[in-house]
Amino acid sequence: MSSDGKEAHNIDGVAIDFINDGDDERGNAADRADMYRMGKVQEMKRNFRFLTIFGFSMILMASWEFSLSVATIGLINGGTAGLIWMFFICWMGFLLVNTTMAEMASMAPTSGGQYHWVSEFAPPQHQKFISYLMGWMCVLGWQTSCASSAFIAGTQIQGLVVLNYPEYVPKLWHGTLLTVAVAAFSVSFNTVLARKLPLIEALILVIHVFAFFGILVTLWILSPTADARAVFTEFSDGGGWGSLGGSTLVGVLAGILPLLGADAAVHMSEELRDASRTLPRSMILTTIFNGALGWIMVITFAFCIGDLEEVITSPTGYPFMQVFYNTTKSASSATAMSVFVVAMSLFSNLTMVATASRQLFAFARDHAVPFSPWFSSIRAGWDVPFNAILTTFLISTLLSLINIGSAVALNSITSLATTSLLSSYIVSTGCMIWRRWTKSPLLRSKFSLGQWGLLINIASEAFLIIIFVLAFMPGNPNPTPSQMNWNIVIYGGVSLFSLAYYFIRGAQRYEGPVAYVRRL
Repeated sequence: MSSDGKEAHNIDGVAIDFINDGDDERGNAADRADMYRMGKVQEMKRNFRFLTIFGFSMILMASWEFSLSVATIGLINGGTAGLIWMFFICWMGFLLVNTTMAEMASMAPTSGGQYHWVSEFAPPQHQKFISYLMGWMCVLGWQTSCASSAFIAGTQIQGLVVLNYPEYVPKLWHGTLLTVAVAAFSVSFNTVLARKLPLIEALILVIHVFAFFGILVTLWILSPTADARAVFTEFSDGGGWGSLGGSTLVGVLAGILPLLGADAAVHMSEELRDASRTLPRSMILTTIFNGALGWIMVITFAFCIGDLEEVITSPTGYPFMQVFYNTTKSASSATAMSVFVVAMSLFSNLTMVATASRQLFAFARDHAVPFSPWFSSIRAGWDVPFNAILTTFLISTLLSLINIGSAVALNSITSLATTSLLSSYIVSTGCMIWRRWTKSPLLRSKFSLGQWGLLINIASEAFLIIIFVLAFMPGNPNPTPSQMNWNIVIYGGVSLFSLAYYFIRGAQRYEGPVAYVRRL
């Protein structure tokens, strides 16, 4: 530290002074040093702090709420025991994965996230090509996540209508309109109220925690409970796989979906103060707390199900609403409980729109997508990638229209989010394994796995590869066209499109983030 209040950093052999003003909305000295090293210009204000980015991540994952929303997957393939133990395995697995990503985030805290890490950490001869593909996987993963979460929130609102008005006959286009409304709500918050987003996230975090205890205590007190031995040890093969183990593995999606997306905080890192220190803490603590809340809720829900067939075939479309109704014997009480789950799904979509737009902004900033200057522009006075946010809304709207013709087709498209994000995790983790295995130098960071790094990286990779394969499985071994998981076809098509665009145009314009990095 110099006598005039400046902090000096030596980059490329040149002493660079950063004014050490801790209250600067452009970040502290460490943030400016990171941005300078990565060759990026600070264009957005760093309004997030630890509590607000922690709230952002907790709300985006919303593990206990989403565990209720997707419980049907695990109940059919695995039963209550399968649902409980696969969630726990996924929790432990994602704790390893997110710890690995937390170290990379501390080394390179950028909105680009995985594709930036691949560009810096992959073998030099493959950096450009692999990072380009991973950039597309991240953009597509987060864009389809927005559509998926908006669809879940919209159809949950539709389920509440069914719960209160049994004579109402839900139509597919009703769900589409509600999905568009949710997407529009998220866009308004991410533009007009963008500067209030950190405060909003902190307030919603309080609701997230208190609603958990409110619903949990209600179920514990009012709901008749099943036998503990049956809940924890009896697996089922509702999908008809002919194997309890195989069926339970297929039901692993019920554990993956509520725990996916801890990298969201990374894509907000250029709006986070002291990002290299704060990101790892936020990512790891989010996984610990959300995983714990989710597992407790899954166990409680498994004890309170009662008639499984009645719950799965609920006219609301969501088993948790039927369980709430059976527990309270009142539509109004069940609605009061369900409203919190629906509200958290809605606010989760809000955070996903923020994440997806920043990911698209970062990839466009590196000249990787068509119309890159338009997507990467920051309008004066807005401090957000306005064009990228509007594009995210447009994509969610267009995808929701598919639901009018086929809900199955929409589910297959949105399931692309899972495999796309898992792909980016697998490749970026693989790059860290390569660097440690070959003893290549790693960037200095404020959070390091040290001597345990290689072991944690390998364990993370093994877990990711297994669940990546399982994510392509259909719900039963002999699916009809309407039951088929078309994710593999869509994933393959998107990969081919990315390859074609790369060779036609991308290779000429895209250099990769590593081309702009200033070596320390």
